Amino acid sequence: MKLSAVLLAGGESRRFGCDKATVSLRGQPLWKRQIEILQSLAPAELFVSARTNPAWCPSDARFIADHAPSHGPLSGLTATMTDMRGTHLLVLAVDMPLMPRSCLQHMCSVISPGRGVIPYIGPRAEPLAAIYPRESSPHFLQALQLGELSLQTVAAKLVTVGMLLTIDVPPAEQEFYRSINEPVDLASATAATAAYPSHVESNFFSPKTFNQLEE
Repeated sequence: MKLSAVLLAGGESRRFGCDKATVSLRGQPLWKRQIEILQSLAPAELFVSARTNPAWCPSDARFIADHAPSHGPLSGLTATMTDMRGTHLLVLAVDMPLMPRSCLQHMCSVISPGRGVIPYIGPRAEPLAAIYPRESSPHFLQALQLGELSLQTVAAKLVTVGMLLTIDVPPAEQEFYRSINEPVDLASATAATAAYPSHVESNFFSPKTFNQLEE
């Protein structure tokens, strides 16, 4: 198996008022925090999915434009899965900065050929911090073509056909899936990282790398 990874950064950030990818959390832009987590997992290839090529796109990442017209994360996921060479695609949203490396590493440890993994908080899937098998690509493309733009719906179908393993997020880890949608969310996330730096920050900047999945 071979892991590809993508940072989803195509949101319009209307509620936030500016590009969320470039705002800072404890002195570091969100895009850089998320990219460093993905890089630490040593994927075979790294993508940045957005509406236009961002100025901050790292040299070791390949920009993937959303399928036009852009329909949010579904467009970015579909475009990336079309171009990826890996067997699985690790997805991480740029506005989910509390996500520690350890959670993603655990997801990597439970995937299998033809099957990825998606976390659930109660009845709701968390599709923007998940791993999808390459075989699921036609499902994303079909949803986009039919205008079925809800990732919740796509995820449920992939679970039903056995392409996604589900994992229940324990209460202590549910905060990691919080998105930054408004300035007040950023303030809350800043407070959260200050409250338990040893639990979260060490996962952001761990020098260890995830062992490459076997071919």
